[in-house]
Amino acid sequence: METLAPPPSQQHNFQVSFTERSIVKPVHPLEKPKILALSNLDLLSGRFPVTYLYLYTNPSNFSFASIIESLKCSLAETLSYYQPFAGRIVENQSTSEPEIVCNNNGAMLVEGHANISLKNLDLYHLDKSLQAGKLVSILDPDFPLQVQVTGYTCGGISITFTFDHALGDATAFGNFLVSWSQVAQKKPISCMPDHTRHLLRPRCPPTYHPCLDQAFVKCSMQDILNMPTTHVLLKRMYHVDVSHINWLHRLASADGTNRTKIEAFSAYIWKAMATAIDGRRHDGKCNMGWLVDGRPRISNPGTHHDKKGGMTNYIGNVLSVAVAEASIEELKQGSLPEVASKVHDGISKVANGEHFQDLIDWIECHRPGLMLSKIVLGRGGPTVVLSSGRRFPVSELDFGFGRPVLGTVCSTIEKVGVGYINQRPSGRNDGSWTVSAILWPQLVAALESDSVFQPMSPTHLQF
Repeated sequence: METLAPPPSQQHNFQVSFTERSIVKPVHPLEKPKILALSNLDLLSGRFPVTYLYLYTNPSNFSFASIIESLKCSLAETLSYYQPFAGRIVENQSTSEPEIVCNNNGAMLVEGHANISLKNLDLYHLDKSLQAGKLVSILDPDFPLQVQVTGYTCGGISITFTFDHALGDATAFGNFLVSWSQVAQKKPISCMPDHTRHLLRPRCPPTYHPCLDQAFVKCSMQDILNMPTTHVLLKRMYHVDVSHINWLHRLASADGTNRTKIEAFSAYIWKAMATAIDGRRHDGKCNMGWLVDGRPRISNPGTHHDKKGGMTNYIGNVLSVAVAEASIEELKQGSLPEVASKVHDGISKVANGEHFQDLIDWIECHRPGLMLSKIVLGRGGPTVVLSSGRRFPVSELDFGFGRPVLGTVCSTIEKVGVGYINQRPSGRNDGSWTVSAILWPQLVAALESDSVFQPMSPTHLQF
């Protein structure tokens, strides 16, 4: 498939000059520092940096200076509701575990200027756009939230938001970004954040199913930084059209069982992965993984959450990893509905309250320290982990200078143990998806062999 990308001369000359770094502090600071201990599920985060990239064409042609000033003012007010995001993450000397010190340290905001227009930004080859601190400047460990605003020659801007994973997960970060955009528009925030980590308590005594010993492992930051990688990994961005999403959904449901669109999409990827792996090197098997949000599965009656007893406003990590294994041969030979059934069964084993309570208890039994899924740590053979962000805010993030044309995840991590695929709604708001991926070259080639994964281009963003 032909890739619609910027001309080579403009791709190679992409540079960003940084003009200012500011520390934005809460407009209503805490009277004295407060220590926020991490929950058991926070200790499963791996402390990875999580970065979101948003592009704005700035149709009203606001000046860069006015955009920066507006973002600073609204961020300062938003941080008053999200004090941990303006704190520091330090090591507790007694437990050697990380904890959040809410001390009004502030968030870092970096200003940059690119020498190209937005339409010449190479989004397909994310490797190139992320290298050398261009879209995401070099991270400062003293600030768990860092924002970079980059202006382009056309008047458009990009914003990257980088969070320390110890602060929360995608749902938590999505709530923060929506709150910030609502403050910027002088609207009341719709999510009053709940930072009370004690809601995810272990049982007394803690108990768990033995299968968790096979799925998770205690690890150190050194283990995470040195996780094994068997492939060269490429960072790519794609557009998946709503017509292809609906087509896969129909195919996966052809046996009469109505599968979800994510189950259908996963089955398609898993079958493609089977064609991109040398089965002789991996016992003829491969894995598919999914990040599962526990909020809809965990009930905390008596708390100030939503009326259904869920944890919609909880700011922290409530994630687990579901994993399914299959032989390469059965994936190749199986129909899309058959593979979708395997996907459904794999996710179902984790998408329940009992699993999350068991996981909380398993972590309690292995503290102190960090824990991680063995698969994510690269100890389970060839794997692709899918993160579904179908409810993640994209078009909602209007900070007063127009809606974004794109919002997605982009990772600055250089070393990962598995392949990743992140799905987010397209800025077009038509049911299409933006997909960012970290994959080995053979799988990239397999996924690009038909028209489902379309390399991201300015045409898809309707520049």
